[in-house]
Amino acid sequence: MSVPARPEDVDEICGSLPETELGVSWGDRPTWKVPRGDKGKGFVLYRAPHRSAVDPATGEMYDDLVVITTPTEVEKHALVDDESTPFFTIDHFKGYSAVLVQQSRLGEIGRDELEEIITDAWAAKAPKRLVREHLGE
Repeated sequence: MSVPARPEDVDEICGSLPETELGVSWGDRPTWKVPRGDKGKGFVLYRAPHRSAVDPATGEMYDDLVVITTPTEVEKHALVDDESTPFFTIDHFKGYSAVLVQQSRLGEIGRDELEEIITDAWAAKAPKRLVREHLGE
């Protein structure tokens, strides 16, 4: 495995992608958006603790969740169904292409894998022209 991912890698990776900005959505939640400005669409969101996402072992609400958009439900299920990754989903996100991960468990995957997943999230929301410029055809 490459270098283990760290919570701070999320912001580093998001910030390194073209035309991104850290804004807010869902009221006050820090959200990485593309492109910058009013037309920005969120691709990574820091989720507030909520009763819809609790630790099955303790019943406590997760307080360190990151929501990462996936291009389609196929990628979502590939990540969620792979028991070697820390990604999961909840009923609240049924039918929505996104996965959840606890920041405290990011070290279970490599930084390279996290970068790939976040870049896919960015590409799913970025204007097509921008994706072509950054990633090629």
